[in-house]
Amino acid sequence: MRLKVFFATVFTAATVLLCGNLHAQVAPAAKVGGLPIAIGVGISDYNLDYGPGRRMQGAVVRAGWNLFHGIGIDGNARTIFINTPSQLTRMQQSTFLGGVYYEAPPVWRIHPFVRVGAGIGLIEFPSRNPFYTRDTFSVWAPSGGIEYPITHKLFARAEYEYQFWHDYLGPNDLTPQGGTIGVTYYMSGMHRRPHSNY
Repeated sequence: MRLKVFFATVFTAATVLLCGNLHAQVAPAAKVGGLPIAIGVGISDYNLDYGPGRRMQGAVVRAGWNLFHGIGIDGNARTIFINTPSQLTRMQQSTFLGGVYYEAPPVWRIHPFVRVGAGIGLIEFPSRNPFYTRDTFSVWAPSGGIEYPITHKLFARAEYEYQFWHDYLGPNDLTPQGGTIGVTYYMSGMHRRPHSNY
């Protein structure tokens, strides 16, 4: 049931993003203005680095602000909560990260990027102690990926992220990692991509 609700939410968000781009254009594409803000949604598939049957899925939302020449700041909230392995009985990993990114000039309309974020990770886990089933840790996470234009404002996005949950077990870090596919909507349109048709 949770899986159906999740996919319905992602579908609705993607539809809203797409519909927002269907209004009639009243200015030439090269003159489209607006704030250099991006919003995005995606579906993630992660290796939990915890216990048996380690793969789970979830969702992420992201907002970014392009400062200058491809350098920007962003924040994202990700939760991995779908398809809990039967051996774990209880598992959820959520991160809330802010960071910086760099988007390189496009190559054949493909826009590569790298980013690094830091923030808080919340984990829920099976425990023999009913009063200790969740905890929080500091997290930092480098990532990289590509975007490809669907329209001048809407881009398909693929990203791979490697997380470090600091001191999860004494001196050892928990290192969940995985990929995300989704879409990004750029409010600034052409002003974001001065070196390409998109």
